[in-house]
Amino acid sequence: MKHLRSVEDVMTHAVISVDQGTAFKDIVEALRMWNVSALPVLAQDGQVVGVVSEADLLLKPQGTDTAHDTTAEQLMTRPAVTVTQDATIPAAARLMARGHLKRLPVVDGDGRLVGVVSRGDLLKVFLRPDEDIGAEIRELIMYQLIPHGSAEVHVHVANGIVYLNGSLPDPAMEDVVVRAAGTVPGVVDVKTDFTVPVSA
Repeated sequence: MKHLRSVEDVMTHAVISVDQGTAFKDIVEALRMWNVSALPVLAQDGQVVGVVSEADLLLKPQGTDTAHDTTAEQLMTRPAVTVTQDATIPAAARLMARGHLKRLPVVDGDGRLVGVVSRGDLLKVFLRPDEDIGAEIRELIMYQLIPHGSAEVHVHVANGIVYLNGSLPDPAMEDVVVRAAGTVPGVVDVKTDFTVPVSA
């Protein structure tokens, strides 16, 4: 299973969108047909210029005869809150949480729509097998953080919780190791029981 680190790793590539001139009734039909609560609104060059949601449609004055004249450009919320495809999963999660959003349009470096990411997509990292998480942590600790042969660290992962024990050459290394392990996608918590050699 590949490492799930960026939004691109978990996003949905097939995205339903509307253009600025899409009529009110067509927007309602698209939301119903695809069972989504919001749609990105695109300019002619494919850039995301806004998002039109069920809430935006409900804010339209009722009892008018102009529904067929109302377009996505008039209804949409702008500017759209988007995330780039190379953004980290935690960064996307924070953006969603701050804006109380369920989905985010994903854009490339030019602001063009390339996908959409949902809360459920971001949670995929927590479905990684414990074995995959453990293997990545062992590689990270033993080959990148600790000089070869200077420590013996045992890694066990159960339900996303990482258990680290063994010996470290320096007490200060424990904080570094714990923080590094916590950055691995799928880790829920890190628990340690290290011994540090006593200086003579």
